Amino acid sequence: MFSLANPARPAQPPGRGLRHALGSPVPAMPGTVAGPGPPARNRTGRVAAMAINQDELEQLPPQGHVKVVYLGPVAPHWDVHGVFGDGRVVDEFRQRAIARLQLLPPHDPQFRRNRERVNRDAERERLIIEWDLGYPEDEAAT
Repeated sequence: MFSLANPARPAQPPGRGLRHALGSPVPAMPGTVAGPGPPARNRTGRVAAMAINQDELEQLPPQGHVKVVYLGPVAPHWDVHGVFGDGRVVDEFRQRAIARLQLLPPHDPQFRRNRERVNRDAERERLIIEWDLGYPEDEAAT
């Protein structure tokens, strides 16, 4: 009689199937980790997300302070100065801000949208941002 059991391997418990008896790997179910040991249903391969809620984020100290200055009607219109903070973080922020504002004077309709994007970027990076448009901003609203 022909036997599928490998003499070097111990006999498999009943119900494990032919693929296990032959020593072939069994594909893991999605979301599980395959490997030796107990059935994969006991070990999930998911990583717990490390989420920071909004309150904790607001309590973190700022990483720096930047000042965005309008230079005038001739391009380049903008300059971004780092007041304090990590130079690498400020330089990376400066590149992104200049890319958004490069050809936009403050009276351009696209400027308002890009200014909000720059503000959100500064908020994500925990940077204090100050705008110097060359005129008081309260007068611009009237």
